[in-house]
Amino acid sequence: MSAGSIYKRILLKLSGESLAGDSALSIDTHVLDQMTSDLQAVVEMGVEVGIVIGGGNIFRGLSQKAKDMNRVAADHMGMLATVINAVALGDAIKRRGMKSSVLTAIEMNEIAAPFSQRKALEELSSGKVVIFAAGTGNPFFTTDTAAALRGVEIEADVLLKGTRVDGIYSADPEKDPNAKYLPHLSYDEVMNKNLRIMDQTAFALCRENNLAVHVFNMEIPGNLLKVIQGAAIGSVVGGNHAE
Repeated sequence: MSAGSIYKRILLKLSGESLAGDSALSIDTHVLDQMTSDLQAVVEMGVEVGIVIGGGNIFRGLSQKAKDMNRVAADHMGMLATVINAVALGDAIKRRGMKSSVLTAIEMNEIAAPFSQRKALEELSSGKVVIFAAGTGNPFFTTDTAAALRGVEIEADVLLKGTRVDGIYSADPEKDPNAKYLPHLSYDEVMNKNLRIMDQTAFALCRENNLAVHVFNMEIPGNLLKVIQGAAIGSVVGGNHAE
């Protein structure tokens, strides 16, 4: 375990929309700058960081844009969108003086190395921030499920889900002012209450492998570091709080 950190290795799940911020751009360089600044603070503590990023800022298979498309074709387009985001994030990380590696579930050697568990563990152990692109490489699976899968494969201590809300609520706090904040839950509570923080497949995979999920607001600068240091920020599912 790294000095000052409660974790040695993390899997950070980011949405593609987070790269766009509040701008009309698909990728906002100011958002990338803040994101990589937060990552740098964690990397400098000696924490090993894996990242799964979505592609919703560019294209999402389950969206109105894809409603008339074949589901497999639409999901493949979504996977390619995650590769674009991963390459952009990897480049931003390197420009900050850190080392990064993009591993993709779909072979495209001119752009990124193909994913394997062995390669991922080697890259993490060498101090690189490893960004996992193209989801699971299969249609019909979300990037949340990809994050759970990669988190288990790299033996992460926790899956950190960076969102735009402060944690898990009983309802959407942006729509329901009476939504109740839920700081600690079991996997079954989340699944039985159908709390849509991650899809059921992702939570089931985390439950089966006792991988805790920590949901927090990534848009607040410095929150990632505070979570790594053990601050009571966000909501935790499973792990030490499991039933």
